[in-house]
Amino acid sequence: MSTVADIQNEIIEEFELISEDREATIFYIMELGQKLPPLPEEFKTEENIIKGCQSTVWLTAQFKEGKVIYLADSNTDITKGLISLLIRVLSNQTPKTILNTELDFIHKIGMSQVIGSQRSNGFNAMIKQMKLYALAFTNTETTE
Repeated sequence: MSTVADIQNEIIEEFELISEDREATIFYIMELGQKLPPLPEEFKTEENIIKGCQSTVWLTAQFKEGKVIYLADSNTDITKGLISLLIRVLSNQTPKTILNTELDFIHKIGMSQVIGSQRSNGFNAMIKQMKLYALAFTNTETTE
């Protein structure tokens, strides 16, 4: 199993190849979104919608064998790509690891220049919700 740092470094390397081309970067993010497994319809509920996102983003989490598993979907490809990056880094990690993770890849790939301020707010809302799920599972972690 890859560490959070390893996964972030992989993402940084992938984006370095296209870092000078904003359009290619956006297309790549959208391509990542298309690879995200579909979210089962039963999870596409009002309570799983992330507040603060311009697009509709559904996010849910499960706790299995000491790890948080995130499932998500969105109604737009770019947003789906953004959440897929976060899932790639944070899913299958312990709640403690998720809460202590500094998401360095975001700055290193120049995400804020690519997605703009409105999407940045939504992206931050996604991160916040993922960390809230991890926090909720910290009590579960100690009882398993």
